[in-house]
Amino acid sequence: MCLHHSIAKDPSSLANLKQVKNTHLHLDWTISFDKKNISGHVILDLHTLEDNVDKVILDSSYLDIQRVSLNEQDLTYTISERHPCLGSALTIQLAQPIVTAGTKFQLKIDYNTTDKCTAIQFLEPEQTVGKKQPYLFSQCQAIHARAFCPCQDSPAIKLTYSASVTSPLPVIMSALKTGEVQGTNGLTTYGFEQRTSIPSYLIAIAAGNLVSREIGPRSSVWCEPEVIEQAAWEFNGTEEFIRTGEDLLTPYEWGRYDLLILPPSFPYGGMENPCLTFVTPTLLAGDRSAVDVVAHEIAHSWMGNLVTTHNWEHFWLNEGHTVFIERKITGRLHGEAERQFSAIIGWKALKESVELFGTDSPATVLKPDLSSGIDPDDYFSSVPYEKGFNLLYHIEKVVGGGDIFEPFLKSYVGKFAGQSITTEQWKDYLYEYFEKNHGQTLVDKLNTIDWNTWINGPGMPPVDPEFDTTLAKQCYDLADRWDKARDNTDLSGFTASDVESFSAGQKIVFLERLTDCAPLPHALIRKMDELYQLTKIRNADIRFRWQNLCVVTSYEPIYPEVVEFITEQGRMKFVRPLYRLLHEAKNGKQLAIDTFLKHKDFYHPIAATLIEKDIGLKQ
Repeated sequence: MCLHHSIAKDPSSLANLKQVKNTHLHLDWTISFDKKNISGHVILDLHTLEDNVDKVILDSSYLDIQRVSLNEQDLTYTISERHPCLGSALTIQLAQPIVTAGTKFQLKIDYNTTDKCTAIQFLEPEQTVGKKQPYLFSQCQAIHARAFCPCQDSPAIKLTYSASVTSPLPVIMSALKTGEVQGTNGLTTYGFEQRTSIPSYLIAIAAGNLVSREIGPRSSVWCEPEVIEQAAWEFNGTEEFIRTGEDLLTPYEWGRYDLLILPPSFPYGGMENPCLTFVTPTLLAGDRSAVDVVAHEIAHSWMGNLVTTHNWEHFWLNEGHTVFIERKITGRLHGEAERQFSAIIGWKALKESVELFGTDSPATVLKPDLSSGIDPDDYFSSVPYEKGFNLLYHIEKVVGGGDIFEPFLKSYVGKFAGQSITTEQWKDYLYEYFEKNHGQTLVDKLNTIDWNTWINGPGMPPVDPEFDTTLAKQCYDLADRWDKARDNTDLSGFTASDVESFSAGQKIVFLERLTDCAPLPHALIRKMDELYQLTKIRNADIRFRWQNLCVVTSYEPIYPEVVEFITEQGRMKFVRPLYRLLHEAKNGKQLAIDTFLKHKDFYHPIAATLIEKDIGLKQ
């Protein structure tokens, strides 16, 4: 007998997914800030998918495994030699084979994390805002859950989880809190439960000097006390985003939507951990100009968290749909021109990713091949986000607009909620839905799409999206004026009022347009800064674009600003390109290397590894 018809191979997991399935895991953890580790055990609820299962193979990475048991009986286990990026298979021999498929059993594994753990970053007090207490946070996507818990670390496996965590400092997780019990020695044990099934990469924890403030009927913001006022103000529009998502899709499933503002080394803009989105402090711009990331993470509550990629080759199903819904939310709240404007910024990010990897690179394919054991982190870029968005945007146009396409998205979530799916399943359902609801005419329209090039071809999308440039036109015009003035000595035609009415987004598009031109002479850069005061702007996206423009032309007065920016925060979207550009700039190579080596311990391990590759310190 065999029950595994829905589990395909996951090239990024070493577990025997076709023979056993994990349905619930319970974590019993104690955090030690002194030892910088987590110790305890995990209890895995499993059932067999085939007859005569004699072993369980789990993913693990840099774990110190102490004991494996079934019903208090010790089991033999081996830890295989480490795969360069997939970790080590933990093979557990069952005392006797389990004869019948569908049999339930429980394994208990006692273990500790080690100092090589890639899922968790322990921060010294000086790396936090308050500088008094240590801190820890996790980041499991894509394949790092195996570094804090032996598990079936594949998005194909969806499970519920519970946790009991003992810590000297407050703890929060990607789950609903069920209580806390004061213990001895200043320790408290916190209980958590996630009742909606999720993939392992969404298990998340943070602990530190954390306080919270209500910002909506189902939302609080969590952060260090020094930032709480600013964070509560910046994110007070959160409920409006959730309600708009519900209008577009289905009721919000997760009970709470809280936000955790992390210390500056957090490597991503946001991470959609359920019940508790993690976000970068670089969003705290002071003018709510960067909160679209929250709309993105809220959209993940449906796209990615409810309907999940089957493995990391289909990652675009998570991100392309999420960007599409994020921009639908933006469009409903701020008007269609804003949605189009955001899509233009996305197109530029996609172009940069394709140029970085190369137009023929397999990393630019929407559904890449990871079968040779490629680390999904190495392919992390805007491709799944923006190429995915553009495919959905193109389909929406082809079928006749939002009124026809939006009901499909609602139906898609209803159909696949709680499941992990492939691109093929998505496409089959797209056809099935449109044939059933709109007939052959719409199927004929879908057939005009060059599916193979979109899904399997490298490089930029095969279709020009022709976005509406209403909001972008002023930015383009101003950038073109500067580009044409590169040989002029008289720059009196430019004034501070040129950008006075520009939104933060328009300043970004203006600067992005200029990075598409040949590097500007230093005199122009100096004049632009004198008039527009760009170096002083605190919005992180504008700082990044301005510094990018300056470093490309080896404008050395900006180098100290760049060093300050890449060492005060560790968001990869900003630090990786700036390190690369500084490394290539005149008199910048050694500065980039020295800066990184001096601050290496500040960065999250995922970011540090990728920066080392970016600046040639590691292959």
